[in-house]
Amino acid sequence: MKRIDFMKSIGFLTGAASINPINLWATSSSLKKLLPEIGIQLFSLPLLLNKNFEKSISMLSEIGYSYLEFFGPYYFSSPSVRDTWKKYSFFPKSENPFSGFYGNSAKEVKSILSNYKMNSPSIHTDLETLENHMGELAKGALECGAKYIVLPAIPVDQRKNLDQYKRMAERFNSIGEAAKKEGVLFAYHNHGYGFSEMNGTVPTHYIFKNTDPNLVFFEMDIFWTLAAGQNPVELLNKYPNRYKLMHLKDMKEKQIFDGDGESPEQWYKLFPNMTSCGDGIADLESIINTAKKVGVKHFFVEQDMAKNPEIVLQKSYQYLSK
Repeated sequence: MKRIDFMKSIGFLTGAASINPINLWATSSSLKKLLPEIGIQLFSLPLLLNKNFEKSISMLSEIGYSYLEFFGPYYFSSPSVRDTWKKYSFFPKSENPFSGFYGNSAKEVKSILSNYKMNSPSIHTDLETLENHMGELAKGALECGAKYIVLPAIPVDQRKNLDQYKRMAERFNSIGEAAKKEGVLFAYHNHGYGFSEMNGTVPTHYIFKNTDPNLVFFEMDIFWTLAAGQNPVELLNKYPNRYKLMHLKDMKEKQIFDGDGESPEQWYKLFPNMTSCGDGIADLESIINTAKKVGVKHFFVEQDMAKNPEIVLQKSYQYLSK
């Protein structure tokens, strides 16, 4: 399977609009006060984790990261998605997994993280597992120490029109209710899609307004929010206490989708525009400051499958911790 097909299969596509001017550089002297602890999304370094999970965790701890976010599938994921990582051509052949807990159990992962004074407040998973295997998912999440179970994207075939988005809002409420009963919280990581009007309605706003604020929470990805032409600060203020997690992902140059953002080709064009925190155009200080005021609890640096992660992830941490 080609990389583009992988992104299509999990719904990693985005949507577009016009973008407001973004202020340059945050003042680093204020960032350490805002973020006394910084997390890391492990999709930033799957190849290193595959080679040696504990050594990679040790490296992240030495850099200074305090917590992390896993991405699936896991051994407790739906059988239909459990081994999907084996199909992706951008992962080299290996007997070890490139996702989940990298051959460890949830309890083993929690122990390893504890050895390095780290923890995992959230994990990414898939829609099939969320809807049909909540018991196993919640058990695995709680055993590794996670509170939030996050849907990273709506599959592309389930967001082709407004009716599907409306149905998804209902499904999110059901997922959130099931999650709460199992002792965890459900969150949706919104990408750039869903910000263009469909029949006079903006799907993302519809989801916010038609999901229970006590059951459905959100994770903002700064890069994809900007790529969709949206203002992160305005979104955070518009929906206080809904966003509980955030991906700190900077953008090299101001760039939005060259169409409606729904095709994988448009999404993939922007992938090289990701960069370390502080090396881009995002006003991270304003975004983080607002996020903390409106209820965001966990902040994860993310640079998807970064080249030289040992260097670029350290660069992000150094910028955010000065």
